[in-house]
Amino acid sequence: MEKINWKIATFYELNNDELFDVFALRTAIFVVEQDCPYQEVDETDKIAFHVLGIINKELVAVARIVPPSQPNNEVKIGRIAVKKAFRRQKIAGKMMEECFRFIEQHWKKLPVAISAQQYLIEFYTNYNFKVEGEGYLEDGIPHMRMVRG
Repeated sequence: MEKINWKIATFYELNNDELFDVFALRTAIFVVEQDCPYQEVDETDKIAFHVLGIINKELVAVARIVPPSQPNNEVKIGRIAVKKAFRRQKIAGKMMEECFRFIEQHWKKLPVAISAQQYLIEFYTNYNFKVEGEGYLEDGIPHMRMVRG
């Protein structure tokens, strides 16, 4: 696999092409592939840090990091997606490591929360996430709240 270049930037730091690519990849996966006809782009995108994984000028992976807020004072990672042709190459794991590095630099030891699709719980436990509470449906898909730290 070729080298992945990682970029982490705010909504306002990304250029138009980068924003388009982020939203197009997320829509292709979360709306089309997962047959989930819900609003993909939301107000949280404006306050989040966007994680972009790029190989040869092609966006292959995305995530977003939402800064801590009350009442839980925790950082959230979400919208984690890898382009279909690039899956099973450990890109999602490398992206999680990039997210953790960024979070530690900015918020030290705050807990990190995710809303994990149930079939990915084992993947996230590899990164020290623990299930909290009961399962729930998010956009019609079974999820679990998981927290790290």
